[in-house]
Amino acid sequence: MTDVSAQAAQVLRTLALDEDLKWRIPADPVLGPLARRIARRYVAGDSLADALPRAAEIQAAGHRVNVEYMGESCRDAARAVEETQVFLDAAKELPAGCSLSLDLSHIGLAIDADLALRNAIAIAEATADTGREMVISAEGSDRTDAVLALHGRLCERFEHVGVTVQARLHRTVQDLPRLLDRPGRIRLVKGAFLEPTDVAWPREAPELAEAYLRYADQLDGHLCSYATHDWDLIRAIAQDRTPRPDAPWEFETLLGLGPDRLAEMAALGHPTREYIVFGTEWWLYVCNRIAEDPQRLLQAVVDAATPTPA
Repeated sequence: MTDVSAQAAQVLRTLALDEDLKWRIPADPVLGPLARRIARRYVAGDSLADALPRAAEIQAAGHRVNVEYMGESCRDAARAVEETQVFLDAAKELPAGCSLSLDLSHIGLAIDADLALRNAIAIAEATADTGREMVISAEGSDRTDAVLALHGRLCERFEHVGVTVQARLHRTVQDLPRLLDRPGRIRLVKGAFLEPTDVAWPREAPELAEAYLRYADQLDGHLCSYATHDWDLIRAIAQDRTPRPDAPWEFETLLGLGPDRLAEMAALGHPTREYIVFGTEWWLYVCNRIAEDPQRLLQAVVDAATPTPA
């Protein structure tokens, strides 16, 4: 990555931390329509109704689906309860077999841990009743202790609640062994949040790839998702695993990124999954997606200039 590209990625990750912008940009009469054209590459739509046909299409293509309703950092308790209802609806309405993901700060963790736990238990019960996995998403390192603590409390009651770990975080070397003793899927990602170097490896650091592969090996045998678009990592992991339909692992990519990766892994016989998001709070998510790869800045310019289909 060039210095300019690295600086651009840093700027985007900084913008992604600005909670005020997630409301202002979509609502801006000039910037909003342009930003929406960029977002449509990565976001299934504004509502659950938009996400349902996308999930069905992915399943028809032979991949599993993970669905998340976006809305991290909710600061209002009443709204956190209202947002929880969307997850309960999703647990009932998504196609059979779809897993459901969420940020715990969306349902109250940024307000009160007990509020988040109550809402998370309701979602865990709803997903258990409909036979689908529930996966807790990663958030910034300042919330990792709270996220993992609440996940641990859920695991005392449920077997199907997974969690996401970030290979970038230096603390993962201590966190992962503890998580391996818990039930539920472990979703391994590189990590996209803006973090200081004493907390996380830079995304371009060779140590990050080494850490990802090391953690991937530790996950071997545990229910897990290798969530990355990095061809080198995907192929290195795949070559050490004999494909089988009942494998505890799967390869996962995000909507708008890596369909060729899924196609290749599926052709080899590995389980695959596509992760889709929906909701109106897409600005921060899109900033992080673009920041991950400088080429996506150029694609964003093209997308912004391309009219929305009628």
